[in-house]
Amino acid sequence: MKIKVLYIEDEPFLGKIVSETLQLQGFDLRLVADGALVMNTLRNFNPDICVLDIMLPNVDGYTLCREIKSASPLTPVIFLTARSETADLVKGFEAGGTDYIKKPFSMEELIVRINNQLELMAASSGHRPENDRVLGKYLLIARRYELVSPTTTYKLSSREMEVLQLLTAGINRVVERRELLLKIWGDDSFFNSRTLDVYIRRLRSLFAEDPNIELVTLKGKGYLFLVK
Repeated sequence: MKIKVLYIEDEPFLGKIVSETLQLQGFDLRLVADGALVMNTLRNFNPDICVLDIMLPNVDGYTLCREIKSASPLTPVIFLTARSETADLVKGFEAGGTDYIKKPFSMEELIVRINNQLELMAASSGHRPENDRVLGKYLLIARRYELVSPTTTYKLSSREMEVLQLLTAGINRVVERRELLLKIWGDDSFFNSRTLDVYIRRLRSLFAEDPNIELVTLKGKGYLFLVK
C-alpha cells in the first residue's frame, strides 16, 4: 500500500518538483496550495503524513498545523522552513509539528524524514534503540554507555542512557515529560519528577560543546532535543 502524503506548498515550482519526485518514488501525494482547502483535503484523503510549508499566504503553517493535529492527532507533520531560530522551531513543535526541514533541502533528506516519522509512529512503546547514534558533534555509543564529545568521553549511568535514548529516539521531536516518567520510573510521582529534572540538567551540560544542540524545556509539555 502506498504511503499517502499531504503536501501543503504555495510555491509552484517547488511544489511541482517535490510532488513529481515523491510520486516517482511510489508515494500517493496530494498537493494543496491554498490553506483554505487543507482541512477538506485532510478529511477526504486521510493522509499518513503531512508536509507543511510555514510561510503561506493568508494562513500560516503554525495555524494549519494546529488544525491538522486537532482533527487527526496521530498524523505526523513535517515543517518546511527557511527559519532556523530556536524560538521559531519551538513554536512549530508547540503547534504540533513532529519534525522540520530547513530550506533548501534534498529530496533524499525529505524521503528519509518521512519514513523516519512513520517508523516512529509505528514503533512499540517499549522500543529502546541500541545502535550507535550521531548527535551533532557527538557520538552516542549505547552498548558502552558512552557519550563521545569533540574533547572527551562521558560515561553515562544506565538511567542517564535511558533518558537520553528516549529524548533522541527521534531528533527534533517533542517528548512528553509524563512519557519519560512512566517509561523509566513507572509513575509520575513528585520525587521521580524532581529526579528527572536532575538528569535533564546533567544531560544539558554534557552537550554544551555543540552550540547547534539544545535540550529545550517546553513548559507544561515536555522536552525537545533540538539539533539545528
